[in-house]
Amino acid sequence: MTLEELQAKHEESLKELAAATDDAAREQLRIKYLGRNGLLPAIVKGFKDLPKEDRPAFGKITGQWRQELESALAGTGGVAAAPKGPAFDPSLPGRWTRPGAKSPISRVMEETAAIFARLGFSVEDGPDIENKFNNFTALNTPAHHPSMDPSDTLWLTDDLLLRTQTSPVQIRTMTANKPPVRIITPGRTYRRDTTDATHSANFHQIEGLYVDIKPVSLADLKSTLTYYAHEMMGPRCKAIRFRPHFFPFTEPSVEVDFQCHVCGGKGCRVCKQSGWIEVAGAGLVDPRVYRFVGYDPEKVWGFAFGMGVERIAMIKYGIPDIRWLYENDVSFLNQMA
Repeated sequence: MTLEELQAKHEESLKELAAATDDAAREQLRIKYLGRNGLLPAIVKGFKDLPKEDRPAFGKITGQWRQELESALAGTGGVAAAPKGPAFDPSLPGRWTRPGAKSPISRVMEETAAIFARLGFSVEDGPDIENKFNNFTALNTPAHHPSMDPSDTLWLTDDLLLRTQTSPVQIRTMTANKPPVRIITPGRTYRRDTTDATHSANFHQIEGLYVDIKPVSLADLKSTLTYYAHEMMGPRCKAIRFRPHFFPFTEPSVEVDFQCHVCGGKGCRVCKQSGWIEVAGAGLVDPRVYRFVGYDPEKVWGFAFGMGVERIAMIKYGIPDIRWLYENDVSFLNQMA
């Protein structure tokens, strides 16, 4: 498409909007020009195929075009909108709204931070855009691991990606500090995973790390997570169990189950009659990870764990579909007040 053709399309769209007489016609034009498969998005996607010297002119015209269309569709531009009466009628009674409430995700993250603070853990944060070393290499992830594939991970360049876990914050913290280190790392993570009602491409994790110059064992890990389970899920959750598993960054590695807080371990719908709910992955930090961050694996000991915030929230509040946490449905959010 040439600049002349682009300008002609621009003028044609404004004429069509000026001739639109009702909301249905205006909505059709909005879809035609601004919708996901509309003309303007298609033109913008085609910028990569334009000569570099033409891109600024195309960008200026399309930007102005989009602004004019959005303004006209909103009734604030050059296209006259149907009169809708005064913006404010002082004779109407007031409309009171209920106070807002924190989302389940925020509640779980804040409560988790408070629980671990009582155990001496501090909160550390890091960037959402990470490099390959911090997100994979330093965590002892082999080059052939499936998580490296673009079908699983949102890569931005050959070296930068949207972090798949909050573990890179642990690497950054250990690289910058000598042991002892006792932290939790809550934050947003990203993966190409939207397969069902329990998965989302954007989700939150809370990971923990404890490294010391004195011996730290699985018994310490179990006592820490048992305390967390009791505090987060309530007194009916009195136990946790470990099941052997594999993670590249811990050895030995375990899956962690909390005793069901609904039935107290007797078996119910929430725990699928097992009495247990899978919550976290954990284990003793692999010696290779210590070497990547400059620690001597012969002189330090530690454990790490990680859990999904949304999973904790769904279990704690009985939420059946993870998508409810992101849809901003007032009928759902009001229940959290």
